Amino acid sequence: MSPAAVAAIILLIGIVFLILLSAPIAVAIGLPSLLAAMAVLGPDNAVQAVSQRMFTGANSFSLLAIPFFVLAGVLMNSGGIATRLIDAAKVLVGRMPASMAQTNIVANAMFGAVSGAAVAAASAVGTVMTPRMKDDGYSRSYSAAVNVASAPAGMLIPPSNTFIVYSLVSSTSIAALFMAGVGPGLLWVIACLTVAVIMARKEKYTRTFDRPSFGLALKTIWRAVPSLLMIVIVVGGILAGYFTATESAAIAVVYCLVLGFAYRNLHVSDLPSILLTATRTTAIVMILVAVSSALSWVMSFAHIPQMIADTLLGISQNHVVILLIMMAILLVIGTFMDPTPAILIFVPIFLPVTLELGIDPVHFGAMVVMNLSLGVITPPVGNVLFVGSQVAGLRVETVIKRLWPFLIGILIALLVVAFVPQISLWLPTISGLM
Repeated sequence: MSPAAVAAIILLIGIVFLILLSAPIAVAIGLPSLLAAMAVLGPDNAVQAVSQRMFTGANSFSLLAIPFFVLAGVLMNSGGIATRLIDAAKVLVGRMPASMAQTNIVANAMFGAVSGAAVAAASAVGTVMTPRMKDDGYSRSYSAAVNVASAPAGMLIPPSNTFIVYSLVSSTSIAALFMAGVGPGLLWVIACLTVAVIMARKEKYTRTFDRPSFGLALKTIWRAVPSLLMIVIVVGGILAGYFTATESAAIAVVYCLVLGFAYRNLHVSDLPSILLTATRTTAIVMILVAVSSALSWVMSFAHIPQMIADTLLGISQNHVVILLIMMAILLVIGTFMDPTPAILIFVPIFLPVTLELGIDPVHFGAMVVMNLSLGVITPPVGNVLFVGSQVAGLRVETVIKRLWPFLIGILIALLVVAFVPQISLWLPTISGLM
């Protein structure tokens, strides 16, 4: 057996075995990568090569945007922004059937877009909306399902750390990817709104809010404008060419600091804990990037991507069939792996196949991110699912029972995005980014 074949076997068995043992994902990726490299290069050379690949993978200017956006998200979560966005969402959708559920969904989309973090959105919006929905007659399980299902919309609507990671491994424009996420993100929201209405009518949650006066509505929207302006500043600045994604992330941090102090919800004494939280999250992301870079190098050395590409193209040359196979694989992977390592591992494998089939890499990126975003709300390791359940004070099993209709609706939206490329490509095209 060739060294490359031995390396491939070690990777496959090692990663699956460690994941089944519930080992940290960085260990499940990093240790088999090192052992596979040893089988090919020998112990001494393998340690040196893997270490270099880890350093090289993490040593990217584009990745500097991630810690800044993470810090901006934590500042947003602590700066009193959620309540203002919820009130604005209430004005926008308060007259729709099941208005409390609709408010939750729109507020999650707003907060997720501003913070770029689905977990932060589920925590901040869920904390405010769960008691409000309970007082309005909604069951806690239904409220939690609405909150969990809608929180990942912010992973698609820019700015998005997930698109930055995809850009790193695909050499695709970050600005184009940001624009490509708008259509799928809005479609995610529409899917959740539709399912919420259907479920609410079935369970008689059809009450709407009284229409506020024009002056009160205008005042409520105005209070949320400074928070929403961050999207305009970050994305608009990138599109206009005033600054890079990394520079825009640093500007976002400064803006969030100013906003938090201006709202008087942020104090100097809060900063140490905020910085510590952001540092922990950043460390997790960066170690995943590092070990995934080592894994990608070992897989390339063992010709694994080429073998998988040949296998897929051997099954069919039809791009519809290939896309369905890849989406099915990513859906399964997303249930037990976070989006960041999943992108770092599988995009280098699948992207050459999609390019050969004539699929635009920007469209493929939108599809991949939307696909893997489903994983954060599905068991066994969906972090948004666990946070949303914890906020509602419920067991995960209870929430999952109410979550299935939303998952089906979002899955239909994913299929639409996959097979109607213009949903993700129309904004990058009219923006002159493609």
